[in-house]
Amino acid sequence: MLTRSKSTQQQQLLEVNIDFNEASNLWNANKKKIKNCCYKYICGKELSNGCYCKKSIYKFDRCRIHQINNK
Repeated sequence: MLTRSKSTQQQQLLEVNIDFNEASNLWNANKKKIKNCCYKYICGKELSNGCYCKKSIYKFDRCRIHQINNK
């Protein structure tokens, strides 16, 4: 018979497999490092040459140039 104490002992431990290097790279993808270990969000809009815009955001999620072009 399974009591509450025995049923908690039988729970399986789940395996946690986190790639911290990949997680760090993805977290930093839309940020620019500034002084004192602080970060500033960047635009990140894909440009015509395949690169991404690295300007600081103006309002919401885009820089001034891409904010105007999205309207």
